[in-house]
Formats: sequence, structure tokens, C-alpha cells
Amino acid sequence: MKDLAGKVAVITGGASGIGYAMAESFLREQMSVMIADVEKPALEEAVARLSETHTGAIAPAVAGVNCDVRIWEDVENLRDETLAHFGAVHIVCNNAGVGSGSQGWMWEYDLNDWTWAMGVNVMGVVHGISAFVPQILSQGEGGHLVNTSSGNGGISPLPGTPIYAASKGAVTLITECLQAQLMEASDSVRASVLYPGPNWLNTKIWSSHRNRPEELAQKVPRTQWNTFEDLRQKFQDAGLAFETTPLEKVAEMVIDGIRNQKFWLLPESDRTNNSIAARSQSMLERSNPDYFGDWQPPKTASETTA
Repeated sequence: MKDLAGKVAVITGGASGIGYAMAESFLREQMSVMIADVEKPALEEAVARLSETHTGAIAPAVAGVNCDVRIWEDVENLRDETLAHFGAVHIVCNNAGVGSGSQGWMWEYDLNDWTWAMGVNVMGVVHGISAFVPQILSQGEGGHLVNTSSGNGGISPLPGTPIYAASKGAVTLITECLQAQLMEASDSVRASVLYPGPNWLNTKIWSSHRNRPEELAQKVPRTQWNTFEDLRQKFQDAGLAFETTPLEKVAEMVIDGIRNQKFWLLPESDRTNNSIAARSQSMLERSNPDYFGDWQPPKTASETTA
């Protein structure tokens, strides 16, 4: 996969954010790209914008499929539509993801929060693997899968977001096992686990609730979602630096990882290294976890109404 020109990539959650940045990078490499997204208007707009702005000597093409990665039949259709459009598939980026919308003590969460987030973040990856790996192997042309995890869960959890952390921890473990199996099954198909960052990312995951299925709505609706700008404001109000990572940098890391068969797409960061070391040391010493950082527990009902 050193030469990406003429290859075909599939990206879930491709209409915005990291997925869209990856689509742009692949098109600049003269690849053809199929983007999938659950949000149909955003998908159509993304396909139109990408088609208008990216051309090249090999005439890269872009198309889109409306797809809910929770649903196996949708992902099967994504594969079939990709083959119908482009005749092959070489790279699959299982990138679609949501935040759960939970807050407070985890034992009080709405169970639909677990069902929704695990369905997208975990089963979406499983569906992508099951639908595309047999096709990639059968082609005999090489290939690569990139599964989007997160330092939150993939490295160590943020206690205030256990659903998201659990889902991303699962993605890391699934990808590790996938890599081990691909190394036995093929000389030319490999996997990577992607940790976007190392700083905050301005993506639409902060407004995941816009695409939440009605049947998985919270029984007691959450009154407010924190947006990316809300987060930035909290840091500024506290006098803390708020550093961001351009999405283009994440996409560049993906391209480099595919070309060089890197498994850990994990940007250099002292903070990340410290988290890895602290969690590993706790396990080696069999000591109680003390690596959670500055975590604010949820307020009690009396504190909330005071």
C-alpha cells in the first residue's frame, strides 16, 4: 500500500470532522473514496463539496452512501455500493463515533445511552470488519483497516465518561486481535488503531445527539449538551490553555500509517506517555489506580438545587 493512487477507500462518519479530513487526504493521493454517514443532508453536501474541489491526473472519484453502522444490513449495502461504484476496496476507515450524552453517576445512566454508543462505536467497527475484510482478502491486492479509538479508554479512562471510554477501549482491543489474525492470514493486509490528537479536536461528536435514534432516546432527556465552544470557554474561564489539533494532521498521520504499516497511530505527547506509564505501572505493581487526574464527581441532588 505504498502507492495509494488508484486505490479505493471507504470512510464511515465521513461527512464531517476526522472522516471528512481523511477523505480530502485520500483524494489528494489520487484515490477514489466512498464516504458513509448516517446524516443524509450532510453526506450529500460533503460529496458535492469534495467532488467540486478535488481533481487529478487519475481523476479520483467520490461517492456517498447513507449508512447507520449499527445496522448490519446498512454496512453490507455500503460494501456492495462501493464495489458497484469502484469495483474494489482497499482501505476501510471505521471512523463513525458518538458521545453517549450521559452525565452523573454511571449506575444512574439511562441504559439506552449504553445501547446507542456501543452500537455505533463498537458494533460499527465489528460490522466494518465483517463486511470488508473477506472482500479485501479475496481481491489479493493488499489492503488496510484503520479503526478510530481514543486516548479516553484506549489508553486510560476518564471516569466521567465511562460509556465512551469503554467503547473506545473495546475498539483498541478488537484492532489488536484483528492485526494478529491478519498477520497470519495475509502478507499484505494490515490494521491500525487511530488515536486522534494529541489535543482537543473540533468535530461534530460534541453534538452527537442530533443523530440519536428516537427509539434509543433518554427516558429523562438531558437538558444541555456541552459543545466544543462550551469546552473552550470553560478552559478560558479557568485560565487554562486550550490546545487543538488540526484535523488535517490526523489525516496525515493516517496516510503515513497506511504507507508504513504502523499499527499504533498515536501522536507523540508527554501527557499521553505519562498516562500509559501510570496505568501500566499500576497494573505491574497490582496497586490501586491513581491515574485518573483531576476528575470532578457529579453533584448530588441537594448541591444541584442549592
